[in-house]
Amino acid sequence: MEAQLDRSDQPQDLESSEPVLDLVPIDQLQPADSPRRAGEDEQHAQRLAESETEWPPILVRRSTMQVIDGMHRLRAAKEKGCHSIKVEFFDGSEEAAFVEAVRANIRHGLPLCLEDRRSAAERIVAAQRNMSDRAIAECTGLSTKTVGGIRRRLDQDSSPQEVRVGKDGRRHPLSAADGRRQAAKALTAEPFAPLRQIAKAAGVSVGTAHDVRERIRRGEDPVVPRDRGKRPKPDVRKGLTAPVTDTVVTAPEKGRKMKNMQARLQSLRKDPSLRLSESGRELLRWLHLHHRAQVKYPHVVDNIPPHLAAIVAELATQCSEMWRNLAQELEERASQQD
Repeated sequence: MEAQLDRSDQPQDLESSEPVLDLVPIDQLQPADSPRRAGEDEQHAQRLAESETEWPPILVRRSTMQVIDGMHRLRAAKEKGCHSIKVEFFDGSEEAAFVEAVRANIRHGLPLCLEDRRSAAERIVAAQRNMSDRAIAECTGLSTKTVGGIRRRLDQDSSPQEVRVGKDGRRHPLSAADGRRQAAKALTAEPFAPLRQIAKAAGVSVGTAHDVRERIRRGEDPVVPRDRGKRPKPDVRKGLTAPVTDTVVTAPEKGRKMKNMQARLQSLRKDPSLRLSESGRELLRWLHLHHRAQVKYPHVVDNIPPHLAAIVAELATQCSEMWRNLAQELEERASQQD
């Protein structure tokens, strides 16, 4: 049977994105490690059995033959007297299989109830502590704030983390200063290592690794001034620990930064490579809107209704993540040209 199921040694069309499916005897499949604490819904399985619509293939972990997604379809197949069922195989760890099971049950089929999603998030946080709140929120259908609350509750007696894995699959240090120090340590140990290797080891972007290397060559501190004075400070109201800085940005300094940004925007608007292309003009519009938002920021924030504060905060975080990803990609491109 193993020879029939394992097609890894057979040539495949590299241009095809269709999953490889197998017809597997039902009696060889194992029950799911399901995020549904109450088990399968008999009525839903019965409705599937009575339907004439062809079902999507079920998802099975290859190494254990355990169902990851599709227990209702499997049960319906047994009700109809089927002896085999279409299967798509999953290759990964037990923890990764559970995450995929939760993600699949959020995307389609009978939705998971709120308590099942909370329970799944607790299990993922406990098993994969380096997975980011946003990545867990995406696969469980919860808000990032809810996942963060679950993590704080579970991590009260645990040692603090330095790195988490984001939605993009990359390792991100929780502190920019720690990431730079790790990069400096890796460069000291292997001064001639490729920057991509250093960046991967430290969990930073290639552009950051390049900047750290240049700072070391100049005899400077690898941590930039804005990240130096940061230390954990308890939040008395919530009992949390949050990074704060000893440096306060004064009004004159903020004004200088705004003028500097405005001057740079004016310079970019005159550049033909941006002004004469649709994508370039789109980027200029983004930057212009961001500049206007900074100018009107205090007035807008003061007038946000309290009941919308959490939603706006989450959307603002998503916007900042987009800009951060853009900055990292451009830093990497710039470092490759050096």
